[in-house]
Order: sequence, then C-alpha cells, then structure tokens
Amino acid sequence: MTKVAIIFHSRSGNTYQLAAAAADAAAKAGAETRLLKVGELPDPMVLDKEAYSALETDTADLKVATLEDLVWADAIMIGTPVHFGLPAPQIINFIDHSGPVAIPGKLVNKAVTVFASGSAPHSGAQTTILAVHNSLCHWGSLIVPNGSSVEILGSENNGSPYGTCSISRHEANNVHEDNLRAIEYQALRLVEVARAYQIGLQQTESAIKYVTLDDLTRKFPRLSMN
Repeated sequence: MTKVAIIFHSRSGNTYQLAAAAADAAAKAGAETRLLKVGELPDPMVLDKEAYSALETDTADLKVATLEDLVWADAIMIGTPVHFGLPAPQIINFIDHSGPVAIPGKLVNKAVTVFASGSAPHSGAQTTILAVHNSLCHWGSLIVPNGSSVEILGSENNGSPYGTCSISRHEANNVHEDNLRAIEYQALRLVEVARAYQIGLQQTESAIKYVTLDDLTRKFPRLSMN
C-alpha cells in the first residue's frame, strides 16, 4: 500500500480544506494517509484572529508532522498559504529542520507535490509552490506537478500547472469547488506516480546508496549538525 503524508500549515482554513480533500482522495485511491500540520512558531503573523482560533480548534486532533513522517511516506503533499510570494514561515521552518533525514538521502525519490492558497489571482501562489520545489531538489525528490492536460485544471478558478492554487479573497474557508476537484486530481496523480515507482523498484535494483549522517560528517566536518 502506498503511504502518503499530507503536511500543511493554514491560517484561516483554506489550506486546511485543500489538505483534507487531498487526504480523502488519496485514501479513496487505496493509499494509507497521514494528515499532519506543521508546528507553530512562537509569534505567528495572524490577520484573521477569529478564523485562526477556529482553525486551531478544528485541527486540535491532528498530529504535528515529524521527520519520521517524511521517512515513513512514499509520497508527500505539502500545502501552504502564500506569504509575500513565499511559503509560510512555519513550512520553511519544517523544511529547514529536515537535514537529518534529507542529507543522508532518506527523502530521495519520494514523490512530492505542492499546493498553496493565496488571497487573490497573481498574488504569489505559483512562486510559493516553486519556492518549495527548490527545497525538493535538494531532497532529491520526484516533483509531481499538475500539468495542464486535465479539464478541471483549465477552469477559471484553477490554471496552475505547478500545483493547485486556491484564491481566498481574504475570506476564511473560502475554497472553490473547482479547487477541491483540482486537489483531488493532484492527490490521485501523486499516488499513481508513487505507486508506479514502487512497482518499478520491485523489478530493478536501486542505484541509490544511502549513507548515514555520521558517514557524511566524518568526510565533510562542516556538515555536522552539532
């Protein structure tokens, strides 16, 4: 069974709605899923405090993502609000702390896809997704984009080949039905790619030789995490 971790941060519920829809779609496709939120920062920037408080209640039962979840997963979905054209600081913080599993190669060839929610069209959702892609290149992951060949992606409410982008208009829990259908497609595509790679590995030997962090730090002392 393909294992999928859906890891997200949300401020007013929009990214959370996308993440929950993605988790449902992946589960319906036969995947084992974990819907996970990233840890909060000490002083987060919050515009809609009422929505943020409600979201905190709605997601109280969700576990906080750990590095073990990254290693566990065959496929990973990362969801983030747009923050000045970049991922939310909470997502960046989580990625920044992935070194202990990324540097030894434990995230190599995992299928990964990214989605985002912004306030308006052309407000940085695509640059946000591409910024996360930069980190995925360092992980050595297999980036899975949406493409443009499926009808729902061509609706006026979608259109990004990089990943699903929701437009909130500064409203809480304001995800268009087309965006929900797009994220369902994105989740199904991710499961399909991850499953195909798993089948391929059963027929051939991987060329990847994993190393431990100790091996690397002995050879390259500057990589020491201490």
